[in-house]
Amino acid sequence: MRIAFFGLPLAALLLHGDGIEITVAAMSRKRSIGTRRLARLLGADRLVAARDAATAEFVARVRAAAPDLLVSWFWTKRIPRALLEIPPLGGIGVHPSLLPRHRGPDPYFWAIESGDVETGVTAHRLDETYDTGPILAQRRLAMDPTWNAWTLARQLDRPSLALLREVVRAIASGKPPPCAPQKEDAATLAPEPDDALLELCWDVEAARVVRRIRAASPWPGAFTRIGDSFVTLTRARASDDYPRALLPGEAAVRADGVAVVRTVDSAVALLEGRDAEEATLDSAALAGLVRRARAV
Repeated sequence: MRIAFFGLPLAALLLHGDGIEITVAAMSRKRSIGTRRLARLLGADRLVAARDAATAEFVARVRAAAPDLLVSWFWTKRIPRALLEIPPLGGIGVHPSLLPRHRGPDPYFWAIESGDVETGVTAHRLDETYDTGPILAQRRLAMDPTWNAWTLARQLDRPSLALLREVVRAIASGKPPPCAPQKEDAATLAPEPDDALLELCWDVEAARVVRRIRAASPWPGAFTRIGDSFVTLTRARASDDYPRALLPGEAAVRADGVAVVRTVDSAVALLEGRDAEEATLDSAALAGLVRRARAV
């Protein structure tokens, strides 16, 4: 079977190893791991950058290559109808959530932010809108309450690749998985968080604050103000050990040298972060900022 591939080279290399012929490959990121190896295997002329993958010239190139199937893995742009209509077997992709939950570009953030106890990956048919095509197969994964967004992404890589290869092999053998339409009444969206969402609010429960910090870590990071400084927090934990005189949003340094910020039900201990110049701040540095702010 011949495919047009869109995304990161690791998946293309694995499919090539499975005996799938790649007619053209559009890379979603420059200098991703495996790009050089893929260029050696396919020929550099069969690889294109993401910026060139929506041009009329590229559509014509894909049409001339005559792929049977279009395959997407970590391709973050909308694939136009003109490309989806070329392969007779259509297009498939794998999304890092249990669709229809968390459709969109940042399901990692929203799975943690929402307090999900389970997530997973979904192989689905591609259509013109993001993550709405019929479901082909899913794999589930229990959430660990200590994971941040980066950890979650790494945990989903293996099942995502395994599911992609399984579905492509099934289609190549002439036995594609049956499609199941997504349930629209269960759909949620997963847009990239903006600054209004990433700025921490302290008049909520400590568990919610900690979830948001994990959901945004390590990048872009959830931020707050300590004195005159804006600080991005990347690691924190809920704590019942805090000065009881504090009001929500007020900070202090405990006897053990750890800074805490009061919430509506308890407090959050500040363990790691970054300053405005992106320098790493450990718990001692964060405590120093709190001490200076309280001394003013």
